[in-house]
Amino acid sequence: QVQLVESGGGLVQAGGSLRLSCAASGSDASFNTWAWYRQGPGNQRQLVATITSGGTTNYADSVKSRFTISRDNAKSTVYLQMNSLKPEDTGVYYCNFKPWHNGRNYWGQGTQVTVSS
Repeated sequence: QVQLVESGGGLVQAGGSLRLSCAASGSDASFNTWAWYRQGPGNQRQLVATITSGGTTNYADSVKSRFTISRDNAKSTVYLQMNSLKPEDTGVYYCNFKPWHNGRNYWGQGTQVTVSS
């Protein structure tokens, strides 16, 4: 089965940067969508960014121009580069992998991102 392992979270001051990584094992799906979600205190999990196997990216309006999602197919890893971080970016970030052939969703364990003022 597919397993996703996240890393890169931490505490950063407003205006700083972090890069999250999510490494997948157990899948060789040719057509898929990677995504990053986040869940802040008292909030529902929200979609942050997506990237398809074809390279098409989409971003939530709140992070557009500040965050960049990318992937390294050789390493089966997706990244989220977060720049100009704001306190409202604080939350637990989860990576998600969805193979198109079965429509299932696989989740990482979550990594905490805390942005201080």
